[in-house]
Amino acid sequence: MSVSSLKVLNQPLIVRNLGIVNRILNIHRIKVPSECSTVLRLIQDNFPEISVDEYDTNTKTNNTNNTNNNDADTPTDTSTSARSFKIPIKENMSSLEMPLNSALWYSQLEKDNVLVNPIVYPWDFHYIVQRILREELTEASVSPNVTISKSTIIDGPSIIEDGVTIDDFCKIKGPTYIGKGSFIGMSSLIRNCMIGNDTRIGFNCEIGRSYFLGRDKIPHQNVIVDSLIGENVWFGAYSVTLNVLFTRNNIPFEIDKGNVIDTGMDHFGAVIGNNCTIGSSVTVFPGKHIHPGTAVPPETIVARNLGW
Repeated sequence: MSVSSLKVLNQPLIVRNLGIVNRILNIHRIKVPSECSTVLRLIQDNFPEISVDEYDTNTKTNNTNNTNNNDADTPTDTSTSARSFKIPIKENMSSLEMPLNSALWYSQLEKDNVLVNPIVYPWDFHYIVQRILREELTEASVSPNVTISKSTIIDGPSIIEDGVTIDDFCKIKGPTYIGKGSFIGMSSLIRNCMIGNDTRIGFNCEIGRSYFLGRDKIPHQNVIVDSLIGENVWFGAYSVTLNVLFTRNNIPFEIDKGNVIDTGMDHFGAVIGNNCTIGSSVTVFPGKHIHPGTAVPPETIVARNLGW
């Protein structure tokens, strides 16, 4: 799955990006790599007025308007903000090229440029999720078709979709997005999160600054912070994702076996793939990747990546 097809505030990232560019330039035609069929369908479904062509990425093209030629000064800093770049917006532009897996930002304060954050590493997506929550979720929107206990506190801007149930004595600290059909159990704290559809959070959990793709099940007394959780992930009780090293240094991440790089972040939790099962009383160290379909036995301390 392309990162650009992941949902942010209930719309695929590619749809959000194209909406921004379309408001600026009024797009008539777009080219998408032929291997990205999911992205192509998303564009066709959401922008029927735009013609979509496929191209073979093995065929090099000579595009004089390609502004993403920053290889010469690629920063050694691997943090997301350090690798961002600007694309100038000019009158009568004939074409615009940008990375498919990226997030775009545009404001009237700097209307001559579009800022691009490429998504290369998992912490790039975490950064983008938190920035979208902070900058774009500025007003509360609670569906009339929800069940929220009178003892629950909603503090700050939050979007709570249809069919959500929030039990007694919870606190929802915005900006937070809670997708359709989700359940938040008694006495749980949810802060600065994007929670996908049909996710169930149990009793007395703390879920902070994290992204859930959807259909996840988190039973009682779990702590999940600064983490990216795939679809259909199940946690046992009393498990935790740590997000800070005891040295307070930046957190390393092993992107391939033996290839460890600095995330540039001193707070970063776990990356857990789709369809994983995490047993009870599991502790996942900062910056660890549990690959899709992995089952982690109860009481495991996850100090290295699992499921290569």
